[in-house]
Amino acid sequence: MKPKTESPPAANPPALPESHSPKAARILASATELLLNRGFKGLTIADVAHKAYVGKGTVYLYWPTKEDLLIGLIGRDFLSTTDELIARLVADPDVARPSRFCPVMVSTARSRPLMTALHDHNDDVLGLLTTHPRAAALDAAIGPRATMRVALPSWRAHGMVRTDWDPEEQAMALTALTGGIMMSLVRPALSEGVDTLRVFAAAVTALLGENEVGEDQVRAAAADLIDFFRQGRSAIIETISSADT
Repeated sequence: MKPKTESPPAANPPALPESHSPKAARILASATELLLNRGFKGLTIADVAHKAYVGKGTVYLYWPTKEDLLIGLIGRDFLSTTDELIARLVADPDVARPSRFCPVMVSTARSRPLMTALHDHNDDVLGLLTTHPRAAALDAAIGPRATMRVALPSWRAHGMVRTDWDPEEQAMALTALTGGIMMSLVRPALSEGVDTLRVFAAAVTALLGENEVGEDQVRAAAADLIDFFRQGRSAIIETISSADT
């Protein structure tokens, strides 16, 4: 019987306010633009309300504090990253191969500016939010380190990578490689004249000893990753729902 690449959907998570409120959607869009342009310290709820054409009370109706609103913005970057990765894996299970998945994961995450700012500890943009417990919870749900701690055991179990290396040491090496690549993407001088993601794919293969496996193993690994991201998605929504009212 052909393995599935996706598991049944989990119970519906809480609905986010923008799903039923155009005002909430405008507030989020306005706050995102202001945060990226002015940073945490330069953003006020009054500015957000003015830009979104609502009263300050309307903003507070959905988000009781400035921190709640901005944690919600970061969480939505994580959420869109998760949704894109799930969609990629469902559409093409071959994305689950290590040399494909690692570059896809990194490039998808780096395309989200607030997620990137959190990973880079960018105080100019996020201020004290870089060390906020709820921001840490978002990263713990589907951040690169959390993802690799699920992906690597799956690849090992399905015969896709070498297993003659202590798994903890292998995970540490892969995490270090991933962190270095992510740093080089925001500091072009570190990789001038080099296709960073192509190098990353080759480095993953060199590090893990990627094996040729059949379709069943690839689909099983894709299913593991999809399950992980779906669970992470629920955790993200729970985290940002605690900030939304």
